[in-house]
Parts: sequence; structure tokens; C-alpha cells
Amino acid sequence: MPGLAPAPRLWRMRRRHHHIDATLARAGAAWQLTFLRNDQPMIVWRYDDEAAARAEADLRRRDLERAGWTSHW
Repeated sequence: MPGLAPAPRLWRMRRRHHHIDATLARAGAAWQLTFLRNDQPMIVWRYDDEAAARAEADLRRRDLERAGWTSHW
């Protein structure tokens, strides 16, 4: 939406000139975990609990590392 600040990024992974970001933002009473590939929304999940959203983001980051992606801020 225009005028809204981007959600804080949890991490960025890079591979072959591409990047995937994980962002986490409050969405009403829930938390919205968003994965973006090259700054385009790829998938959005909602969680009731911030800790659960962060755990999912960490799990996906480890999956990407196993697939050859590297951490990049």
C-alpha cells in the first residue's frame, strides 16, 4: 500500500544474483511473515504468535542455506 513503511527485514539470502527476504510485521492481532524474492511477494503467512512466526522464518532460512543460499544483509 502506498505510504506504508516496509516491514522490518528478518534476514536476506542471496544466490546467483537473486535474493530472498523474510519480513515480519504486526497485522491486527496476528503477525504476518512475508517472503519476497527479488523484492516481489512470494508467500505470506499469518501467525497468532510472534515466536511461531520467527521460528518458521528461521526454519526456512536454514532450508535455504542447505540449498546453497548465503546470508547477506
